[in-house]
Amino acid sequence: MKRPTIPDLAHAAGVSVSTVNRVIHQPDSVRGTTKEFVLATAEEIGFYGLGTIKHSVIKSREKYKLGILLQQKERRFYRNMGDAMISEASKRTNENIELSLEFLPDLSPYRVAERLASLGDSCDSVSLVAAQHPVISETIDAVMAKGVPVTALIGPLSAQGNVNFVGLDNWKVGRTAAWAFDNIVKSPGKVGILLGNYRYRNQELNESGFRSYFREHNSNFIILEPLVTYESATAAHELVEGLLKDHPDLCGLYVSGGGVTGAIIALRDLPKSEGFVAVGYELFDETRTALIDGVMTMIISHPMEAFACETIATMIKARRAGVEMGARQVTLGFEIYTSENV
Repeated sequence: MKRPTIPDLAHAAGVSVSTVNRVIHQPDSVRGTTKEFVLATAEEIGFYGLGTIKHSVIKSREKYKLGILLQQKERRFYRNMGDAMISEASKRTNENIELSLEFLPDLSPYRVAERLASLGDSCDSVSLVAAQHPVISETIDAVMAKGVPVTALIGPLSAQGNVNFVGLDNWKVGRTAAWAFDNIVKSPGKVGILLGNYRYRNQELNESGFRSYFREHNSNFIILEPLVTYESATAAHELVEGLLKDHPDLCGLYVSGGGVTGAIIALRDLPKSEGFVAVGYELFDETRTALIDGVMTMIISHPMEAFACETIATMIKARRAGVEMGARQVTLGFEIYTSENV
């Protein structure tokens, strides 16, 4: 059979022959949606010049170099997040996206600021997970002064410029965790809290929401002062051991920050009071197993695919709009898991 020609493609796509010729030879003069539809139609009908038209359309797509700075690669949560970001960038076929994805083993403010500055020199739009610190805020402003928008992920960041944010309503996360203790623990008592770092604003908001719930609904619980893991599983393990030793009557543990894998090991190995409740953060292999085993009671988690989708979209929108526009705030709904729905 004779393969479809330009007139055939124009008829199938519902456009003129001249439009098809412009898609092939002058793609910048045709609207993006029209180009993509003509390309899709060409693939569908087996247009004889499919390779040419595909090359032309892809070459004309908007180009973005996006830089994303995540935390330690050895942590399953961030590896999963990185994979989701790569997958989402590859799905966005209406743009040409070059993604620079970095994992930082060293989370010191000066190291984070150094890598942020480097990405700001080579990328059109950058995003990062970081603790609030003056050095990082100063670097954000320096990057934005070059016309490169910055998006904070998971935890909000403040600077003089308009910093975008993609994450959860962390105050609600904390209150939801508190609701779980209030409704599951049989006899109110002491609850321990683990934080990754006092400077992570999402964790600060988690704790604030957590405490506010008990002040409002049940003051019989005794909420201990938070202990800091500095995002270390080893530190979390030692801290949980200490909590259980110093407070044998502890009725629960809220892991609001990093180190949940270390906390899980300690909770699995050490004796606890009857009906002990543990609530943690983020669903991945280790926390899923802990839910099934009954070591963890509930996990609150980012919806990873939606999170990656909104991150890439926000970075592109921020680049198109420019740093002078107001900050974009994208608040996602969070997922809740127990042993019954993993």
